Amino acid sequence: MFDERFARRRAARYRRKGLDATARRMVELLEHRGLRGATVLEIGGGVGEIHIELLRRGAASATNLELSPAYEAEAARLLDEAGLAGRVDRRLADIAADPAAARPADIVILHRVVCCYPDHPALLAAAARHARDQLVFSFPPRTPVSRAFVAVQNRLLGWGGRRFRTFAHPPAEMLAVLAEHGMHAAVAHRGAVWQVAHARR
Repeated sequence: MFDERFARRRAARYRRKGLDATARRMVELLEHRGLRGATVLEIGGGVGEIHIELLRRGAASATNLELSPAYEAEAARLLDEAGLAGRVDRRLADIAADPAAARPADIVILHRVVCCYPDHPALLAAAARHARDQLVFSFPPRTPVSRAFVAVQNRLLGWGGRRFRTFAHPPAEMLAVLAEHGMHAAVAHRGAVWQVAHARR
């Protein structure tokens, strides 16, 4: 699913248009509380456009954890173009399975990641344990329309021989996981396709 061709498209879109609307909202939420000198952990950051923007706005450093190695070449190019290569540590790791893969950070980000992970409590619990101050994540709404879309998409993926699946996890359950780990969480934006939750200590 997430191969070099997909990575090239993502990087090219970012160069042309900047962040997508949902990612912009996430950055604005974090910037409102303050970014100066903050450390960032992005889980599943792809080519890294969000943490690049956070670094430009005052964050000190970033770590990106990714499952697919296909993003690395394009991510390196974007960092070089932005003059930020020395401030980002990119690693291949699943934080839910290997919590020691990254140190805690002031800010933790998951953009379009939770919907790709079957065990959302494990993923969000690991993310919350790594968040010293803020956590922000995006997810699809759980409605009859979105659930039908996910079901059709997963059936097509299965017919195509792919093991990858998508999910529309219950928002209340996801926020409850963060609350169990000492975070005050709420849905900050309710879009038709993507919603954004913001949590803080």
